[in-house]
Amino acid sequence: MTETTAVSETLYTTLADQLPSFLSNTLLQCQRLPSLPAAALQVLNVARAADATLSDYAKAIEYDPALTARIMSVASSVHYLGAAQPPHTCFDATQRLGLDVTLATVLSFSLFRNGDEAHGRRQFWQRALTSAVAASYLAHQLCPHQAGSVFTAALLQDIGILALQMAYPDDAERLYADAYDAHLSHQQLIQNEKRHFGCHHALVGAWLMAKWGAHDSVVSAIYHSHDGFKTDDTAALCLRMSGPIADAWLSTNPALALASVMRQLQALASSHDWVLASLLTHLEQTVPPLTETLGLSTPTVIDSLELLQSAQQLLYEHTLLLSSRLDAQQKAHDTLLNDYTALERRSRTDPLTQLATRAWLEEQLRERFHLCLTTQRTMSVVFIDLDHFKALNDHYGHQAGDEVLAQFGKTLTSLIRVGDLAGRYGGEEFLVILPDEDATGAKRFAERITRRLRECPLARVGQEPVHVSVSIGVACLTDGGFGNERELIDAADQSMYFVKRSGRGGVSVYGH
Repeated sequence: MTETTAVSETLYTTLADQLPSFLSNTLLQCQRLPSLPAAALQVLNVARAADATLSDYAKAIEYDPALTARIMSVASSVHYLGAAQPPHTCFDATQRLGLDVTLATVLSFSLFRNGDEAHGRRQFWQRALTSAVAASYLAHQLCPHQAGSVFTAALLQDIGILALQMAYPDDAERLYADAYDAHLSHQQLIQNEKRHFGCHHALVGAWLMAKWGAHDSVVSAIYHSHDGFKTDDTAALCLRMSGPIADAWLSTNPALALASVMRQLQALASSHDWVLASLLTHLEQTVPPLTETLGLSTPTVIDSLELLQSAQQLLYEHTLLLSSRLDAQQKAHDTLLNDYTALERRSRTDPLTQLATRAWLEEQLRERFHLCLTTQRTMSVVFIDLDHFKALNDHYGHQAGDEVLAQFGKTLTSLIRVGDLAGRYGGEEFLVILPDEDATGAKRFAERITRRLRECPLARVGQEPVHVSVSIGVACLTDGGFGNERELIDAADQSMYFVKRSGRGGVSVYGH
């Protein structure tokens, strides 16, 4: 490894520690790992500089005679024969090729050899070049001062695949050949790598770049190159978009793959549709001559406008389908919610009296009790028992008894205020919670109940009216040192039993 800074050494160690031990040992012992000459590493360093000139690139390239010859050869190729005269210097060649083609030529010449003609390798380099072209274009639109570094990171983001192919030629050949033949997505390929190698190629690629002595920013960019579109770093977004866009461009069904990319872009805060449309035109014009210049087979010619229109149509159809599904799910959710609300309401309501159940009374009293304690407010409870109810059932029958209970429920409902809560506490026992009511007000409420019962029978059996008296106990929160809501109920219950023992048909207030 070339000499690096302390920060780079730390990053290299951190990445090495993340590699499975068996993989790390094999990679370190592998003599066939991809490597970059010093001139290529210098070119990478030049690419990081926002103010780098073509002259800077030419000077870095000239340190390697073989690399210089390759640049001169590409600049003299058929695609550049329209020039008035052949290039005489490396600077002439880089000026004619332009920055992106120069970088692509340097890195492909350093890493791509004549012996690497396997089907998977060709597809690897086609994806790498297409990603780099896409990333460079996006960067020139969104963060032009970082275009050079974005291009190189995109071109090398899958370099870990080459390392795995060199370290495990048989395993990798089967893994990647099967993936390409099955037209797996890049994310599916990553999942296969994790199952087979215990990590994915982005980690391996970042480790390899750190081993070469590449700058931390390039290493980090490659490490995070497959992290998804959600990032505030514009340069990182350009890099992360480049791979999926290249996959769509090279896909057997590019419209469907591009529609998937567009769906992901829709989730971003800002839309990049205008960039995407012009990017596809740029790919159509740039990728075929570049791959041919670098000696790669040219992918199928694609009409960028037709591709975008097809992808937009698929996205529209998907949105309609998704909207329809969401509508159906919302209706199902509303139905379930309504059913749940109705069920919850039934669970809180006594079916005979239509008052609150004991469980709901106790839950509400517990909450209100603690609320009163924390807010220095008061509250009263009224405990009611129908007098001689067993005798009434025995004399008139249970049907009449049920009618009495139901009618008493209506009576309580008509007498309570908004915010009060009346419920059936037991068979013929009832409880009313009166928030913000002192003992005097609660006693007046209880007396209204006794007057109403004297005036109005609760049932009729034949022509005979059935009048019922009640025994009522009242307890107010401020009239005792009650530790919890149970003690408050017990106090009202004790007052009610005092009335029972005193002859029934009256009201008693706890502590008064």
